[in-house]
Amino acid sequence: MGILLTVLGIVLIVSGVLGVLRGQLLWGIIAIVVGLFVAPGYFYGI
Repeated sequence: MGILLTVLGIVLIVSGVLGVLRGQLLWGIIAIVVGLFVAPGYFYGI
C-alpha cells in the first residue's frame, strides 16, 4: 500500500510540474501539494 501511495504521489508531483510549465498554474500547484502530502507518508510510516 505504501509503494502505491508513493507512486501516486510521484505521478501527482510530475503532473503538477508539467501543468505549471503548460501555464495551468492553479492545477499544477494543487497537484504538487497533494503529491507532497501523499508521497512522504510511506517514508514516515504514516
